Amino acid sequence: MVQRLFLFFLFFSVLLSAQEKDSLVLKNGIDKPNTTTAHHFGLFHMRINQNFKERPVNKTSLSFTLESANSFHPFVEMYQPLDPAERERLSQQIWYNRGFQFIDQATTPADYSNIHIDAVFKVFRFDLETKISEKHELKFTARTFMPTKGNFPFTIFTNDQSIEWFHSNIAGGEDPFGRRFFGLNQMTVEYTDRNNRTLSLNNNQPIFAGVEVNHFYYPEFFKPEKNIFMSLGSHLGINTSKYNPSLDLGISANIHKKWELENKNEFRVGLGFSGLRKGIIRYGDPIEFGNNLFLGSGELNVEFTKYTRKGNYHAFSANYQLQTRYNKNEEREYYVLDGGTTWQDTNAGWHNGFSTLYETLTVWSILYTYGREKSAISLYIQQDFKLNNAPDLETGISLKIPISNK
Repeated sequence: MVQRLFLFFLFFSVLLSAQEKDSLVLKNGIDKPNTTTAHHFGLFHMRINQNFKERPVNKTSLSFTLESANSFHPFVEMYQPLDPAERERLSQQIWYNRGFQFIDQATTPADYSNIHIDAVFKVFRFDLETKISEKHELKFTARTFMPTKGNFPFTIFTNDQSIEWFHSNIAGGEDPFGRRFFGLNQMTVEYTDRNNRTLSLNNNQPIFAGVEVNHFYYPEFFKPEKNIFMSLGSHLGINTSKYNPSLDLGISANIHKKWELENKNEFRVGLGFSGLRKGIIRYGDPIEFGNNLFLGSGELNVEFTKYTRKGNYHAFSANYQLQTRYNKNEEREYYVLDGGTTWQDTNAGWHNGFSTLYETLTVWSILYTYGREKSAISLYIQQDFKLNNAPDLETGISLKIPISNK
């Protein structure tokens, strides 16, 4: 029901905006909605979306974003022996041939965890941006999500049938990761961390994940004729779900260059980096969503903008982003993964639920924005070509509208 109301509001607002006169007020640097991935761990804490604007917003604006993301990890268990001698022995073996049998904590002490993720995550973001001075801006964000089965008609491109049709008919082969074997359009989100704290979500269960406060400063380090723009950001995330009540802090730095082409068209290239400290303050006993408390991320964005005779614009861009691993890299030298007989039933990927938490997450996105005086609507599709389900495939739609006359 929430999805239907959101989509109705989105397209109704776009229809109304089409009646306004044509003049450009929203174009401000590279158009990019929040494209941080709907990773099943990342949903529970703040992540920083790089900012490639030229200056603070001219008018206070409101943005609504809906994301749809398919993640699939069959059930897998992980043991991390605590005995240094046992760790050294296991480090001499390739990970899929490590022989370790857990008996009990006295005989074979080890940390234990398990994970099973099979869902299409629907993510809703609400952003309010406002100018507080000539060079400073505040952005407030609320984020919520829910895991779903991904059934038609509310999930078209990111449901299991669409992905497996693509694998079977275009690229990837027949059921390369076992979705068909385990059943299409299932919903399981279950995770037990090494401290025996558990996460178990139901189908269509709404989770209010948190709010964020972002401050951006736009310094003028370069002469105006250079068309080089920078922004420096400081970020506070207040995570509100019962699974991760905590505070996150982060910083970001972004720079982009604009080239003016014929007919007032533009070409821009942006580069941004950010650092995040998860759980700098923690309340109660939150679940461990990765033991790497510091996450770094980076983005490269290229955009071409074509203006219409009426002053509207079409912006086409490609975005590459990466994020550092969720778990500490040294643990991959001795961890033991057990998928039961899953490895015999699927072609690949039975271990990805944990093995990918020790890898850098990377995704590519293609974005399109159509901007008018009273609205800008953006669409994007995002693909994890590294196959680490960060997530596998994600789509998004975002509407931005000014809500003030200043």
